[in-house]
Amino acid sequence: MNTDVEFHIRQNYPWNKLPANVKQSLGNSQREYEKHVLLYSIRNQLRFRNNLVRHVRKDERKYYEELLKYSRDHLMLYPYHLSDIMVKGLRITPFSYYIGIMEDIMNSEKSYDSLPNFTAADCLRLLGIGRNQYIDLMNQCRSSKKFFRRKSARDLLPAKPVEISVEPWWVAQTGFITEDDIRICSPAEKKAIDKMIDSGPQLAGSMEYNVVLSLYNRGFIYLDVPISDDSCISVPPLEGFVMNRVQGDYFETLLYKIFVSIDEQTNVSELANVLEIDLGLVKNAVSMYCRLGFALKKGHMFSSDQLHPTWKSAPSVNRLKSTMDPQKMLLSWEQGSPVMEGGSSATDTDTTSLEDQADTGSVSSLSIPAAPTKRIAFLFDSTLTAFLMMGNLSPNLKSHAVTMFEVGKLSDETLDSFLAELEKVESTAEGEAQRYFDHALTLKNTILFLRYNKELTQDQGPDIPNIGFPLDMLRCESLLGLDQATCSRVLNKNYKLLVSMAPLSNEIRPISSCTPQHIGPAIPEVSSIWFKLYLYHVTGQGPPSLLLSKGSRLRKLPDIFQVYDRLLITSWGHDPGVVPTSNVLTMLNDALTHSAVLIQGHGMHGHGEMVHIPFPFNEEELKGEFSYSNMCMHKALQTLKEHVDLEHQCGYITMLNSNNRHRRRGSDGVDCRVVVVPLQGDTHLGGGLDNSGSTESFELVTEEKDGEGKGKTDVISSEDEWVPLELCFGMPLFSSELNRKVCRKIASHKLCSKESLQELLHSSRKLSLKVLSFVQSFQDGGQPADPESGVSGPLSQPAAESGVPLPALNLLFKDGELREWSGRAPPPLNISALQKDQPT
Repeated sequence: MNTDVEFHIRQNYPWNKLPANVKQSLGNSQREYEKHVLLYSIRNQLRFRNNLVRHVRKDERKYYEELLKYSRDHLMLYPYHLSDIMVKGLRITPFSYYIGIMEDIMNSEKSYDSLPNFTAADCLRLLGIGRNQYIDLMNQCRSSKKFFRRKSARDLLPAKPVEISVEPWWVAQTGFITEDDIRICSPAEKKAIDKMIDSGPQLAGSMEYNVVLSLYNRGFIYLDVPISDDSCISVPPLEGFVMNRVQGDYFETLLYKIFVSIDEQTNVSELANVLEIDLGLVKNAVSMYCRLGFALKKGHMFSSDQLHPTWKSAPSVNRLKSTMDPQKMLLSWEQGSPVMEGGSSATDTDTTSLEDQADTGSVSSLSIPAAPTKRIAFLFDSTLTAFLMMGNLSPNLKSHAVTMFEVGKLSDETLDSFLAELEKVESTAEGEAQRYFDHALTLKNTILFLRYNKELTQDQGPDIPNIGFPLDMLRCESLLGLDQATCSRVLNKNYKLLVSMAPLSNEIRPISSCTPQHIGPAIPEVSSIWFKLYLYHVTGQGPPSLLLSKGSRLRKLPDIFQVYDRLLITSWGHDPGVVPTSNVLTMLNDALTHSAVLIQGHGMHGHGEMVHIPFPFNEEELKGEFSYSNMCMHKALQTLKEHVDLEHQCGYITMLNSNNRHRRRGSDGVDCRVVVVPLQGDTHLGGGLDNSGSTESFELVTEEKDGEGKGKTDVISSEDEWVPLELCFGMPLFSSELNRKVCRKIASHKLCSKESLQELLHSSRKLSLKVLSFVQSFQDGGQPADPESGVSGPLSQPAAESGVPLPALNLLFKDGELREWSGRAPPPLNISALQKDQPT
């Protein structure tokens, strides 16, 4: 549906008030507009009254029946905001609605994964049917078909809801109750119904707990979850969330947008303003979070004298409680151990339970100053959540990983329990699992460093207590679900500084932000293949590299790569992989049919040797001459410093030695670098390498000791053997040693000071303009390929999904120069002619 048409329907524009261009887009047909109005209203589960649909469809009951049928057919969440209509008017309770959905998918023999995430979570809450239960039901249903007494799907489904969690601040309202229903009620239930009929809706906590559950299970009442304009909520680690699939309907999209945007300090009204979304929709979404147990409403909603005595022993679920003494969770990043020092947020506790209020008191008794209004945001991608889920690292870590992926955020209030789980992760594992363990341990150190670190905020001013900044963790992909303006408003409202993990996956678009300042890729192009070529272009050094545009086709491997045993191949928008040269041609041509591809020389004798050099550089590292132990003095890095600000950013530069016959196998390194020694073995395209082009998925990160090993290496290491492979901005998580060095450099160079961040703002803008200008200079003036050359011409280039422009030309970096490559090899030298020209 046209966005202009949707806007005018949402604003209740009748046909005669529509602008001429909107009418024209509808073929000047009023009937067509009315069809759109009805479809939009049903898809968005709009109320009949006070909306445009009431002028289009006269029968209100029929409209709601169509809405309910559409929602059920498309497996949408029950429209709780229309409960007064659904329960009182149509007598369709959430339980009967989800029973109908389950019956439909069982009769169609669909898999459990066909249920969207939130719908599956609500089915689990009300019906008690999760993945395993559904598989069991389907097996029973299929086996019954083999016998004469066939059981229908409905016969196998539960007859009443399972016991749900009800909070005392929820509101009980009467549903559709007949005289026959009253006859089967107990005296206490009749009394409760009479009170609701006479006095109106009642707080659930003021009624007897068992009566509330009994009336709800029979469908005699329904429960509203009231959210006011000034309500604030917290999101604990998710329990009971089902990871199936994303549907993409209006309400699910809204739920995910609010998930990543909400915080405990922002009330619902402020959130609606920041997101520029209707306040009623935001309230519906927050109400749904609380109903499903994914969020907790903050503040004291209930006094003990209002609460019915039966509620004191009522069970409650999804309560975030600290498993450790909060005082012991005030960790120092240097020692990595508990220290008796103020400056960590108190563990979030639930305030709706009377027994939990004692916990809250004990936490608030700590002498922790009020937290600053703004925070640091640590940006990560889905690769990290996958590592935390896959490794079986600790018993309760998975719920935090699910929260990081689905909510897209771990707030500072939940980081204590997250750190407690990371503390349980062992430091050693076998095989590929070691990679997951390393990331978890390095992530723990990164959180401890960034969170409430006084070293980072020494210029706060005399009137502000220096306790450092709180830390939130945000998933890049979730932020990208917001439009750019909304994302910018959310980040500016809550955060003083953004810090990215390094490297971010090539499959996502990094967050671009001038304010708040960003220690990470300034723009998406800085995290793309283009930045590698820019790096080689300005330094005049790099491995032989050929960037082929999509649709090109190689007839033979170019001569510059013939001397290599291994090539580094990067498909556009994907992570790189090292492959053997012997069978690369077919794979390259397959990849070129669907994306541009960068080919780079990696190793002449097996894999190339790579070294990661952390920056900013210390003064001691910039003294003396180049050596293996002092690689910061490499002439390419000295040239790079003139073009890229390495003083106010942090990250690492990867240096490559392709002529790796003299492979060292040392341990324990020097200040300037971390040596990466690859294990033997090949990988396929796109597998085995991490996002940076480094090969930590199948390499051991080792360091070299001072002494004999260093001296021998210096003899065999020549500056010309080493070239820059790539530069990554941010905090590396794949190597604990490299991460520690970057953390020390951030603190010693005061990168988080106001002065440094101001310099970072200017230098990031300059770098962005330079890189964009560089990309543009190689996009113009494309020429047709030579038909006699070894490569056929590119197809027309569609716009890249990530927004980073695709290459329009084939580009070759060789002998310190980046130029267009036509595919034709240079003519062979005529030696006899040269001899004739020489004087005798």
